[in-house]
Amino acid sequence: MKRPEATEYAEYYANYISKVPGSDILGVLESQRLQMLQLFAGRSERDGSFRCAPGKWSVKEVLGHITDTERIFAYRALRIGRGDQTPLPGFEQDDFVKNGAFGERTLAEIAEEFGAVRGASIALFRSFKEEAWSRRGVASEKEVTARALAFMVAGHQIHHRIILEERYFPAIPRA
Repeated sequence: MKRPEATEYAEYYANYISKVPGSDILGVLESQRLQMLQLFAGRSERDGSFRCAPGKWSVKEVLGHITDTERIFAYRALRIGRGDQTPLPGFEQDDFVKNGAFGERTLAEIAEEFGAVRGASIALFRSFKEEAWSRRGVASEKEVTARALAFMVAGHQIHHRIILEERYFPAIPRA
C-alpha cells in the first residue's frame, strides 16, 4: 500500500492525511482501535460530559462525532472501492452531533460503538483488492480515492484524539 497522493483528495483533507504515519493503513487503523479503547477505558461519566469551553462538544460528543464520521468515510470508500460512480453528498457534522443523543448514553457504550465501527472499517478495507484502492469517485463535490478515504478515517481520528488529549483531558477538574 502506498500513501495517497495530493491528487487523490480535496486539499481540506491534507491536514488529516498528513497526520497518518507510514503507509500501513490497516496496521494504523488497528492500533488506533486499541489505543482509543484504552484511552476511554479509564474515563468516568463525569469526564464524558466535560466540555472544554461553553458551546464546545462534550467528550462523548467528540467520540460520537469520530464514530459517525468514520461511518460516512467508510461508506464512501465502500461505494467508490466497489466501482459506484454515483456522486455522494456531503454531511453536516453539527446536525449529527446535535441529533446523536450522545449525552443520553454512557461513555463506555460510545467507546464500544467506536470499537465496533472501527472493526467493520478494517474488515471493509481488508476486502479491497489492489485496484479498488485507486478507484476514484466524487464525495462532497470533490474527487477522492478509496485509499485517501482510508487515510482520512485514520487522520480524522488522530486530529480529534490530539484535541481531546491537549484541550479536554488536562482541563477536567479532579475531585
